[in-house]
Amino acid sequence: MDVSEMLIYGVGLLAQLLFSARILIQWVKSEKAGRVLSPASFWTTSLLASILLMTYGALRNDIVIVGGQLVSYFIYVRNIKLKHVWEGLSWPLRWGALLFPFAATGWLLWSDTYSFSYIMEHSKVSGALIAWGGAGQFIFTMRFVYQWWCSERLQESVIPLGFWVISLTGSLMIMSYAVLRLDPVLFLGQIFGVVAYTRNFMLGLREQRSAPKPSTTS
Repeated sequence: MDVSEMLIYGVGLLAQLLFSARILIQWVKSEKAGRVLSPASFWTTSLLASILLMTYGALRNDIVIVGGQLVSYFIYVRNIKLKHVWEGLSWPLRWGALLFPFAATGWLLWSDTYSFSYIMEHSKVSGALIAWGGAGQFIFTMRFVYQWWCSERLQESVIPLGFWVISLTGSLMIMSYAVLRLDPVLFLGQIFGVVAYTRNFMLGLREQRSAPKPSTTS
């Protein structure tokens, strides 16, 4: 492995470390509260990790990784706004954050070296495997669409029980893709998540069961 490959893997590992850190922070705070919380640090760390992971995906010519981050990226931004943190950032940071995914995608798809046609033509990954990995990323992304929908209904950032079910499903699919893709960064990034998703599901289920039932009396 040469220096450039080490740097690429370093970016990916740092991204996965931040993704794991956000879950750890959220998990610890939820354990203390005895219920599932949605701290602002979860969303700000998610945004930073997503920037790094998209960079890693582009450098590794992996359209699955880059595409899998696009939707959730803007949901992170929306949750940061709901947490009233976005307004406190300087305008260069806000505009840079908003423009980054477009710049990364454009560089990946239309540059001479990393064009979409080049990736598909020279990829060592079969079409079926790309489809499986893409499906896993799609499901993994849908958890944030579901979370966004629930948060918009309440006009506050919340993490519903279904979020953890969808997370587990997508995470297990991505882990299997990572094994077949021989991608240690993706695999290691999902191991801790599976444990945290399971525990948060248990906390959410307990909270749901202990919630007072609505009165049926008139």
